[in-house]
Amino acid sequence: METADYSHLLSQFSSLAMALGIGLLVGSERGWHHRGHSEGGRVAGIRTFTLVALLGGVVAVVAQALVPGRAALICALVFIPLGLLLTAGYVQESRRDGDVSITTAVAAMATYWLGTMPAFALALPAAASAVLLTLLLHQKETLHRWVEVLDRQELTGTLQFLVVSVVVLPLLPDQDFGPWGALNPWRLWWMVVLISGLSLAGYFAMRLAGTRRGILVTSLAGGLASSTAVTISLSRLHQHDSQTRLLSAGILIACSTMFSRVLVVIFVLKRELLLPALLPLGGGMLLLLGVALWQLRHSGEGEVKPPNVSNPFQLLPALQFGALLAVVMVAVEGLLDWFGEQGLYLLSIVTGIADVDPIVLSLAPKADAELSTALVLMCVCLAAATNTVMKGIYCRILGGAKLGNRVLLPAIACATFVIGLAAAVTALR
Repeated sequence: METADYSHLLSQFSSLAMALGIGLLVGSERGWHHRGHSEGGRVAGIRTFTLVALLGGVVAVVAQALVPGRAALICALVFIPLGLLLTAGYVQESRRDGDVSITTAVAAMATYWLGTMPAFALALPAAASAVLLTLLLHQKETLHRWVEVLDRQELTGTLQFLVVSVVVLPLLPDQDFGPWGALNPWRLWWMVVLISGLSLAGYFAMRLAGTRRGILVTSLAGGLASSTAVTISLSRLHQHDSQTRLLSAGILIACSTMFSRVLVVIFVLKRELLLPALLPLGGGMLLLLGVALWQLRHSGEGEVKPPNVSNPFQLLPALQFGALLAVVMVAVEGLLDWFGEQGLYLLSIVTGIADVDPIVLSLAPKADAELSTALVLMCVCLAAATNTVMKGIYCRILGGAKLGNRVLLPAIACATFVIGLAAAVTALR
């Protein structure tokens, strides 16, 4: 019994300590921001914010101890006079200085509630929220500068993307429909969100980091998620001759990350398959990287003129790719149903048109068990090679001949190289 009482007391003191730390964190930023003001010349500084958070912590701890069923109500009742007091201080300060910003007053009100959260077993969300609140307050100039440079088209595109990702995606059923149960509306729309989101991210990366660095950042980061999506996004940005080598280098870099991602997945699922897969998949990755670096070196040193994009949110290409993916998903299930394991090679090629991951995830665990390592390795390499060539074809269609040839020809060479090495490795086994 004594141990339980001591544990409860320790929990209460921990909640108060967390509230104190939250108040000091947020108050330090507000104190630094208003450091030029005279003593008593501001509504709230480091001491006031600390006291406000500690007040929330004390009220929550006491309420939980005395009336746990109504603790939240008591916290709300105490907040009312505190909110009125902070509002009165804001009105007095705005009359004196002519500053109508309510940021500090609202931040103090939020700090009170953050101080109450640890007592309700919400210490981690409270700490994370306090850090984000402090960061948001400290980045005032940066946020205002973003708003100033953001034009109407960019704001519209961002809002449209939020509609399709935050509003539409959660409403779709995560269930299988259609022939052979091959169509999953949630997964299909997730690909639409991914492609359009990468387009939006790439656009803003070029705005913030410059076209050259923005494209490379998008290629490296986006390629880890979906190199096909990066290929489609960057291909549609090709409008100027000066961009050709830079965009093709970015697409090839994204394509090379697909091979590294497959190797990581194989390592996680079936380590015994990693060594035989390392030569063909690693070789393909190095080949694409080498061509990409060569094109990047000859792309010039100056900044490339940003593309003239009327709306950074590109929904139509994403929808087109989603429709293509739906067709491929149905075809894959049909081939599997008609031919069984005998159609694995054909299945790998067809699946590789859209994605490599399904083949890797489904076949890698079966290597040296239900299926031979040589068969699994060849299927994975066929899917990877097909996917690489398809990205070159996408680029040729969407970006034009000049850009497309700089991607398609290395892609064909890479696919041939990968299949040849895979055949050699399987023959030696």
